[in-house]
Amino acid sequence: MRFYDRINELKLLSDVELLSHQEAQMTVLIGRRRIGKTELTLKGGERLTLLYFFVARKSEALLCDDFRAVIEETLQVPIGRYTSFSKLFHHVMELSKTRAFTLIIDEFQDFGRVNSSIFSELQREWDLNKGGSHLNLIVSGSIYSMMHKLFEDSKEPLFSRAGRIINLQPFTTDTLKEILRDFNPSYTAEDLLALFTVSGGVAWYISLLMDNKRTVRKSIYSMLTEVNSPFINEGKNVLIEEFGADYSIYFSILICISEGQLTRKEIENKIGMEASGIGSYLERLEKYYGLIERHQPIFAKSNSRKVRYTLCDNFLTLWFRFFFKYQAFVENGALKQLARLIERDINILEGFMLERYFERKLRETGDYTRIGKYWDRKGENEIDLIAVNEIDKVAWVYEVKRNANKYDEDILRAKVDNLLQNCSEFRSYKLSLGCLSLDDM
Repeated sequence: MRFYDRINELKLLSDVELLSHQEAQMTVLIGRRRIGKTELTLKGGERLTLLYFFVARKSEALLCDDFRAVIEETLQVPIGRYTSFSKLFHHVMELSKTRAFTLIIDEFQDFGRVNSSIFSELQREWDLNKGGSHLNLIVSGSIYSMMHKLFEDSKEPLFSRAGRIINLQPFTTDTLKEILRDFNPSYTAEDLLALFTVSGGVAWYISLLMDNKRTVRKSIYSMLTEVNSPFINEGKNVLIEEFGADYSIYFSILICISEGQLTRKEIENKIGMEASGIGSYLERLEKYYGLIERHQPIFAKSNSRKVRYTLCDNFLTLWFRFFFKYQAFVENGALKQLARLIERDINILEGFMLERYFERKLRETGDYTRIGKYWDRKGENEIDLIAVNEIDKVAWVYEVKRNANKYDEDILRAKVDNLLQNCSEFRSYKLSLGCLSLDDM
């Protein structure tokens, strides 16, 4: 699959590269695994001579041997043998004082496994040498929690050293449609919804499907459960390293959320954990790992108890709902039976994903100051999607239906009446009611 989109990110990387001709620049790129960080850094650094270091799980001396080979082959200069990365990095900084080049360090956070002192040593070398250097340094990492801690925690040595921190997001809905159109010009809305449900716009998942000619709904879902499918263990591959020894507790919470156990009380009841215990896990999943989101009815007060949780990531929602929940099927090789379960239940998940698709699509326009949902104190009178422009005092209220023929405006008006009774902010707004369906994707 060819390189798509990332126009804003490439522009930013290009601007930073130009600044590096005057003084060394450090850019941090953070994003979940498979999002396309490596491809972006390689594309963004291709105008200058480029060194690419991947932090594999080796000893520091062996890593230095790998990096030395890259430097000598690319820059065509002998640098000698090193067993300390900080000394090797010092040599790189010295070389960059006479010539400009880009250095990419991929999976940067894994230096912590190699030698945790590398971070403070790199900070020292950077502070001492960046003024006379022309190094365009790009560090990327997929362990969300560690990367944010390294560069945004004031107690860490690399705090405030990065000129730019880029949080790489999934492809937009327009890019998703562009990709699917390139591989299947006659795609349907059902095909697009299936691709969005599985990939959520994550580049690697899309590439897997497109390169294997899985461009229609049935073939997209069938690839999930094929023998040796890369999707089968993907959730574990992405998350176990993040969670460490506590992964089983986190996984239990995430499977509840993926199944629709949306409130804290529902999650507590499902997994049998006391309220005092689950709160800290939910907070870390939200604020530290960035895997879940808290939702409140639109315009609800920040201290409102009407909180629901959702998994942010589409693929992980699907993986926990089917692969982790039915892991016994996987372990026993009953993939055909798992495929039957997915076929039976996927419409329910797609209904949720259709709402998420339109929410993302509306956000991408930049036309709204708030986008959210509404439900009352009893958890009833739910409105699927509300988009608000607080400056112009207008709001669009939508029901999201797979089939537009099932939309009933009278039912939506009754819900809006409840909204107006309980949310005074909307009483001064001009409201427009409507339906979003597969036809609008």
